[in-house]
Order: sequence, then structure tokens, then C-alpha cells
Amino acid sequence: MFLRLFSSSIGPRGRPTSSKAVTVFRRTYAVQTPGRPTLEVFNRKVKHIQKDRAARNVEESRNVDYLKDEIARRLCERLLDIKRTFPNVLDLGANSCQIARALTAPNPDPAVETSPPLSTRIEKITCVDTSHALLYRDEDLPFNKELSIQRDVIPDLESLPYDANTFDAVFSSLSLHWINDLPSVLAQVNNILKPDCPFIAAMFGGDTLFELRSSLQLADIERRGGVTPHISPLADVRDVGGLLTRAGFKMLTVDVEDIVVEYPHTFALMQDLQAMGEGNAILQRGSLSRDVLLANEAIYRELHKEEGALIPDGGSIPATFRIIFMIGWKEGEGQSQPLPRGTGEVNLKDILGGGSFEPS
Repeated sequence: MFLRLFSSSIGPRGRPTSSKAVTVFRRTYAVQTPGRPTLEVFNRKVKHIQKDRAARNVEESRNVDYLKDEIARRLCERLLDIKRTFPNVLDLGANSCQIARALTAPNPDPAVETSPPLSTRIEKITCVDTSHALLYRDEDLPFNKELSIQRDVIPDLESLPYDANTFDAVFSSLSLHWINDLPSVLAQVNNILKPDCPFIAAMFGGDTLFELRSSLQLADIERRGGVTPHISPLADVRDVGGLLTRAGFKMLTVDVEDIVVEYPHTFALMQDLQAMGEGNAILQRGSLSRDVLLANEAIYRELHKEEGALIPDGGSIPATFRIIFMIGWKEGEGQSQPLPRGTGEVNLKDILGGGSFEPS
């Protein structure tokens, strides 16, 4: 910004002889725009393209669903501990409706062989995602006839177009790790839930693909003399509980499970990740040259190769996927509350079998 002033010269008898404009500059500083600042880590347009491209190759996309199917099944097993029905459910970031398919599978409870599938406890599930091709990829499969499924394509998972107190439960499997503003999304989920209703989710986190991350960094240093990001940052399990609490959820449960998948080589691992639609979508992502890929294969195999396993050549490479499962409940009347601190009546030593130490 600047101010424009006018000055004049004074003659012998006090009369102005001339005038000229003088520009005075005033320094201004950057100002925060209204609203909460949002850190942009992921390119949402790139992620949308990756999902669409993966879904169009239907056969290959279905072949690499082994991870999404397994995690959706484990997420649905959490419903065995919740003895209630859910008339209206939202599947946030549904991908190709893995949760709906898992709900229609035989009941996973080993104690009740004749128990009906979990889908009988759900009247309607709304599956939402940003990719039309991925969301509708399996609409012709039999599980669609066993459950009332509504598919909604929305432009952005970070702005949910639903009214408050709409859903009896919100599920999410393997989509939250691509969210830029996770605190805001969790707060929106809490808002659209009815009181005393659960949010059940699973996301990649922590040390997921730590083998690939470390070997790519070493390969970059060796061939390029520096490091560029090739794998997205992931939330740590210690942060998830704080985020859920900040969003207003109560009675939290957070646990971690590791799934280790064996691949013949790193090229097969990265090819499967691409076919899953899980390719790198960081804003400042770096490219991978042939030299870096070859160096990465050698380093990965040297550091993490497993001898004599399932691969015919006598070795395979493991890839670790760390899954963070979370359950949070929206606050509601009559909801169970934790006992006040200091009111416990059972000694933990009696449960664990410990006792006081008496020196001999």
C-alpha cells in the first residue's frame, strides 16, 4: 500500500512556484485469512485421477483388493461387541464398497454358527466417495441385492453434505489417511452422527511400508545425493486418540494391527499399490528414475529379504501395513460414563497375579 501526497515550492513573496506529487510507501505485513488455516499435504485432484484410473481396469483392481477386503472384514468384526441395530449408516470413503460386501458375508462370530450376517442389523448404508468409477465398479455383484445400498459421489471427502444428527453409525475403511484436514473431518463426522452413536474406522498409520520408505531414502541418497518424498506421511497411533477427543468423541477405543504381505520384488509391491489407487499423491512428490528403482530393489532385498519362504527363487520381501482401528461415540443422554478417579474397588495386582516383594 502507499499514500500519494502533494508538496509545493515557496517563492520569494510566499507564493507557491511549483508543485509535485510525492509518493510515500508504507510497509504492510501478511495477514491470516479468516477461518482456521488448513495444511495442504495431498493433491486431491491427483488422488481422484489415481482412483479412477485404477477402477477402470476392473480385473486388475479386483485382484489387488486383498488388503482392502481383509481390513473391511476386521472392521466389521468390531460390530460383534455392539449389541444394537443401525437403521441408517454412512460409509465414508467407501472405495468399491468393501464394507458393504463384508457385512453381507457369513457372520464372523465363531461362537454362533447359525447367526445371520451383520447386514441384517443394518437397514440402509450410504456409500460415499469422490471416484464414480471406483464407487460403482462392483454394483453388479450379488452382495448389492442383500443390503440396501445408496451410492453418493461427492466432490470432496473433507466437506460432508449431510445434516446434523442424520446417521446411526459412520464407518470408514482406508480413506482417512488421504485427508488433509483430519480434525475438521472428524468434527463433521461427530456432527452428522445421532447422539450416542458410534464412529468406527480403520486407516493406514505409523510404520506402514517402513521397509519401502527407508530403502527409497537410501536409494535416493546413493543415486541423487538427496531425499525426495515418495511415501505420504501417516498419523501415529498416539495422535489418533487426541484427534478423536478434540472432535468431541467419548468412550474411545484405539488399537493397532500389523499385516505383513510377501512380494517377489519391490516392483510387484509398487505395481499393486498403483492398482489399488494408493499411489503417491503428495503435493511436492518426487519422480522415480530407473536408477533409483534398481538401487531401491537391491537395498530393500539386502535389508529385508526373507529366506526360503513362498517365492520359488528361495526368498521374498515383506511389506508391513500398520492398521489403526478406532471407535468413538458421540456424546448422548444415558451414555455410560467412566467411573471417577479413585473409585476402583479391585486391586490390579490380584488380577495380574502379582504381590508385594518380600526380601529373603
